Amino acid sequence: MYKVSFGTDGWRGIIARDFTFDNVRVVTQAISSYVKKTGEGPLIIGYDTRFFSDRYAMITAEVIRGNGIPVILSDRPISTPVLSYSVKNYNASGGIMITASHNPYYFNGIKYKASYGGSAFPAITSEIETLIGKERPKVLTGIPSKKDLLPSYKKHISSLIDMEKIKDSGISIIFDPMYGTAGGVLEELLSGKSCKVKTIHNWMDPLFGGLHPEPLKENLKDLKNEVLKNKASVGLATDGDADRLGVISPSGEFIESHKIFGLLLLHLIRNRGWKGDVVKTISTTLLIDRIAAKLGLGVYETPVGFKHICELMLKGDILIGGEESGGIGIKNHIPERDGLLAGLLLLEMMATESKSLQELLDLMEEEFGRLHYSRVDFNIAPDEGKKLVKILRESPPDNIIGRGILDIKIYDGLKFILEGDSWVLLRPSGTEPVLRVYAEAQSTEDVKRIIDFGKEVVLGKGRYRS
Repeated sequence: MYKVSFGTDGWRGIIARDFTFDNVRVVTQAISSYVKKTGEGPLIIGYDTRFFSDRYAMITAEVIRGNGIPVILSDRPISTPVLSYSVKNYNASGGIMITASHNPYYFNGIKYKASYGGSAFPAITSEIETLIGKERPKVLTGIPSKKDLLPSYKKHISSLIDMEKIKDSGISIIFDPMYGTAGGVLEELLSGKSCKVKTIHNWMDPLFGGLHPEPLKENLKDLKNEVLKNKASVGLATDGDADRLGVISPSGEFIESHKIFGLLLLHLIRNRGWKGDVVKTISTTLLIDRIAAKLGLGVYETPVGFKHICELMLKGDILIGGEESGGIGIKNHIPERDGLLAGLLLLEMMATESKSLQELLDLMEEEFGRLHYSRVDFNIAPDEGKKLVKILRESPPDNIIGRGILDIKIYDGLKFILEGDSWVLLRPSGTEPVLRVYAEAQSTEDVKRIIDFGKEVVLGKGRYRS
């Protein structure tokens, strides 16, 4: 049995090496054993557009049925937010999503969503891990109950967004679902009036057209070209399972997710009049702190992983929670990030204020100042990455790029808070064999120098690596 562990959001592995039929059955049995102890309703199963995801979903359903638990299986590929919403909508015990999210095409995975319609807390996934391999998988073959889960989700989304305002705005959108699960949905929601939507990469391709299905700058060249060619108002992209958002401006510039987070926070407070506190992960911009301070909002910071944001959204009055990776969730929805909803909120803001995306960004920067941000990923084995972080934590530098260290945070990787509204974070990924170095400062030159410090730690042959 391959050793299974749940990372920041579920278990992921390389198809046919780690993510095999047998391992999927064993993990599903552990989830079933957990659900039998804690829940009474059905389990809902969704799946994405990856290779064999539909088959893995069927195998999952067979094990759940073998344990005497009712199953509702999606009749088509769906996004993770659709699965999470369906868990709440059908009062289910939980949901299993077959997806590797934004990972490369040769990965697949399982995300477990708890009864509250969000990522399972660490305590839940830890208990599931203890049950792995304890019982031989029980299997009941046959065709499970299938259901179209999309209509109820679209109806709910339409109740949260002023669709008519967007439809009447004349905004032109190029949408890139990156061969993933959000294809076709935006057109259906916004069709009929002056707003125009053109979708690219809108067919099922388990190889994702050779792309890495993560909505980052380097993966959105086709979207950029289409935005420029069509002189569109905005380009929107969602990742493989549509819980993350990427944005391209009319000039072809990739807009960092931090800035989108800031815009949506301002929109919810100033245009909608909503109230509540803010949650951000440790790798997220200081811009959010600046906005929250001016608006009198509380700010919570968590480790990376929306499950931590989810926990706070369930406990208190959280208006919005966001991650550096483009995952954003809001109140009155589910405690879950939703790339499509975030994109619609941005369109609603543009329509409400009758301003272009660039105008909104310029106004935010004029009011709250400019910050520059960068992230570099290094392919390093997880144990090696953790070792580097441990050495740096035990033997920290006196300063970084000549700036004094004001604080050190160690609850997820290692983050140095520096003088002059700047910081650097070194953090091993929870889903890939990657060590990430993040940096933010008030100039691009300082960001580069801080990133160079991180590179020296990771690749150099000095005090931190021999």
